[in-house]
Amino acid sequence: MQYRSGERTLRTAVILSSPGPLVLGIGLIVGRSSTQLADFIRRSAELLAIIVSWIVFRLVHNAEQPDAARRKHLESIANTSVGAAMCLSGGALVLVALFSSNTEKGNVVPGLIIAVLGVITNAWFWLRYRQLDRTKPDAILAVQSRLYRAKTLVDLCVASALLVVALAPGSPGAWYVDLVGSLVVSVYLLINGVTTIRTKALKISRSSPS
Repeated sequence: MQYRSGERTLRTAVILSSPGPLVLGIGLIVGRSSTQLADFIRRSAELLAIIVSWIVFRLVHNAEQPDAARRKHLESIANTSVGAAMCLSGGALVLVALFSSNTEKGNVVPGLIIAVLGVITNAWFWLRYRQLDRTKPDAILAVQSRLYRAKTLVDLCVASALLVVALAPGSPGAWYVDLVGSLVVSVYLLINGVTTIRTKALKISRSSPS
């Protein structure tokens, strides 16, 4: 059944995504990388987005008589909240990246491990959500497919930046790579946040009576 497969995949995504912010938060105690801090905030915002999507998916599909208006209302609240959180996180990270003058980054291995595992896991979820959506189109699963595609690309960027920092922590090149890595994550959050809010606003305006 499509609902069971989708709900099970969303639930698994919540479970697998939950340890990421915790491990990175602990890693920040021994490491001071801007990219690692950016990745911690990014993963926390994404975990919130996945949890909200899971709850909305269950509320919509568990209803005995699906209500289109109720579904749009729930999706509007979820998308707007997640979009606003991403925008706020992205804006804060730009300030952290630009005004961070600490050249000693400490131990970034925890963040690097999480990023590498994220590339593998997120790529699997991206393909899984895409397959489910193609089998039976679903708006929530389609959004999750796009989210995990972006997560995979960002994790590749984060892993590359942290690898350079780990190999040459005290070099000027590591500082610049770390700066660029944190800015890339910030731009990702801002673009996705604005796009999420703007897309939902356009849908509401088009569906409103003139």
